[in-house]
Amino acid sequence: MSGHIYIQIDTYMDEASCKYHMIGGDGPNSYAHNSVYQKELIVSAEDLTNQLINSHLDTNKPPFDPRNTFRIADLGCSVGPNTFFAVENIIKSIEKKYKKSNQTTQNPNNNHQTPEFQVFFNDLINNDFNTLFKNNNLLTSKKSYFIAGVPGSFHSRLFPKESIHFAHCSTALHWLSRIPEEVRGSGSMAWNKGRVHYFGAREEVKEAYSVRYKKDMDDFLSFRARELVDGGLMVMVVLGFPDGVVASESSMGVAFGVLGSCFEELAKMGKISREKVDSFNLPFYYPSPLELKALIEANGMFDIVRIAKLAAPMRVKPDPQIVTAHLRAVIGELIEEHFGRDEISIDELFKLHLQKVTNSPELFDEKYWKETNYFVFLKRK
Repeated sequence: MSGHIYIQIDTYMDEASCKYHMIGGDGPNSYAHNSVYQKELIVSAEDLTNQLINSHLDTNKPPFDPRNTFRIADLGCSVGPNTFFAVENIIKSIEKKYKKSNQTTQNPNNNHQTPEFQVFFNDLINNDFNTLFKNNNLLTSKKSYFIAGVPGSFHSRLFPKESIHFAHCSTALHWLSRIPEEVRGSGSMAWNKGRVHYFGAREEVKEAYSVRYKKDMDDFLSFRARELVDGGLMVMVVLGFPDGVVASESSMGVAFGVLGSCFEELAKMGKISREKVDSFNLPFYYPSPLELKALIEANGMFDIVRIAKLAAPMRVKPDPQIVTAHLRAVIGELIEEHFGRDEISIDELFKLHLQKVTNSPELFDEKYWKETNYFVFLKRK
């Protein structure tokens, strides 16, 4: 089966949502070459995904009739190749489920088929979709599914009503749709001057981030519930922290502190604007499992099949160069967008970051490795 590309323009996109994307291309600083951690998380989730598809995909329901196309959406796909690994594993599991059902079903409508598959790869409009498809040779290789690119924010509506059978979103839901306005204004109680994140900040800052995340997650779940068929399934891999953990006292908290100190140093040297340093905030929020569970239950549109802690990937002594390269691939474009490409030298910033990371022993101390990744499997009610 040959691949086909279809581009859907999301009419719900806003200006803010277009700015958050990984470094594209396939160069040494690209996300494609600096996303091993994310790949390991997908691998960690593979067995659970397979088991729960086998247990909870009801192929006898009308929406899952094998004569119909089975549609999968990968939300926040970035530039690959991790997205292809994830969806191909999902397709293999679904095919196994249909073959197993074919052997046991008494349904007269079943003609011992497996469905054709169409996969929608979604990310923000500025995502490098050209690299996503080109680097994996999708247009010339023999793939077992049809492909479509869908630019747009997953915090908005992306697909027609009840058109998707399975949704997948890995290591993307910590991204907020926008930075809370309260943390950027000097007249606000939540002004986050001198910090790049809510870690270690005053309570008003954390609350502003929390309110934004609750709204974003509710939107995400509500729109997916409209788009998924009756009995449709969704897998999410969510970055977060265990209940009760002080996030600022984690390796991630230390890393964000290092980034903030780099901005401070460049501002003191007059190389970047002090005003822009004080208004820069990372659009990330990391929920606890109880918080995540409460948000899903409050939304009310999905049954929680499983929430499980995933095995921590790559828990060896971090390489400072890998830590810096990963951060650059993820937020390099965001930094340039905020400060201006003519004002800030990304090379200089991350050279300084590497020096500081190398001299930050907390990053390499296991007692600071507190961030956790959660596997969430949902079924549409």
